[in-house]
Amino acid sequence: MEQLLSFIERNTIRLLTHRKALKAYELANKPKRTFIGEVKGWADALVFAVFAVLLINQYIFQLFVIPTPSMDGTLNVGDRVFVSKTIYGIEIYPSGPKMLSSNRNVTRDDIITFYNPEYVSKGPFFDILSQIIYMGTFSLVNIDRNDDGSIAERLYVKRAIGFPSERIRFTDGNIEIRRAGYNDYIDDNSFRTSLDLVDGPHRSIDESLYSGIKAWGSLFGYQESGVDMTSVPSYLKSQYALVQNDNYPDDMYAFETAKNRTKQLFNPADSNARSASAAYQRGIYVPQGSVLPLGDNRDNSRDGRYFGPVSQGKINGSVRFLFWPLNRIRYMGNK
Repeated sequence: MEQLLSFIERNTIRLLTHRKALKAYELANKPKRTFIGEVKGWADALVFAVFAVLLINQYIFQLFVIPTPSMDGTLNVGDRVFVSKTIYGIEIYPSGPKMLSSNRNVTRDDIITFYNPEYVSKGPFFDILSQIIYMGTFSLVNIDRNDDGSIAERLYVKRAIGFPSERIRFTDGNIEIRRAGYNDYIDDNSFRTSLDLVDGPHRSIDESLYSGIKAWGSLFGYQESGVDMTSVPSYLKSQYALVQNDNYPDDMYAFETAKNRTKQLFNPADSNARSASAAYQRGIYVPQGSVLPLGDNRDNSRDGRYFGPVSQGKINGSVRFLFWPLNRIRYMGNK
């Protein structure tokens, strides 16, 4: 027993002595701290952190700031949300092809993020740089701006409303859906109630204003057809008085519908006007592999009414959690 204790004591002393000598050597030969060395150390840490953030944003989740009122009531301007980047498959690179996307399609009423079909690129270098800065700062800095200084919307946030083989039409801002395999249209409220969907979508325009909006569109139709405005029916002028102080039609889709219908009626030989008017009357057909996204703030949303259905391949995520402001924190998976 004494031999064992003696053995342990000798080796413990040897180990501690070795460690003490090693530490003394390291202190004696410690490299001097220099300004350049400190900068390099911080730069390495910063590059690693940014790279890690970019990977997280691209392949796991992305922080997103709601830039416009198109989803007001559900998501307000300035709200910050987590967007799942894996739910519909994982993009190999921004706006590129997806992997692990089989049977992982959008489901009805999902709040989705997708690439804006109307986005005007400022060049590949700027596009990449702006995305790196935006994702690398967790959405705090966005250098991608329009000419008027507003944020350029590279990504849109909308609700998935129309699905393959369905046709969606709009009457005075109200939505009607013809489901796949059916001949009749059903109004949006009845459709949503039948499927027990949330009541997020809402209207804000007084229905009484639609006569004025449509009159405004008809007057533009006459004007573009070269008609002497003194020959325009007086009832259109009186209806237009309802909205004559507006700078912009509250419902551009209804305005365009009325404009093209007037041009087609005035000159049936105008094939362009006839085709455009027929398209508005038929509504929007959703092809296979696509969805029709619409904003919850139906009367103030640049959405699928204007740019049409969006391919599921261009949908890059789903809003899952609202984390700012603190008094509105909630899970968004149930819409």
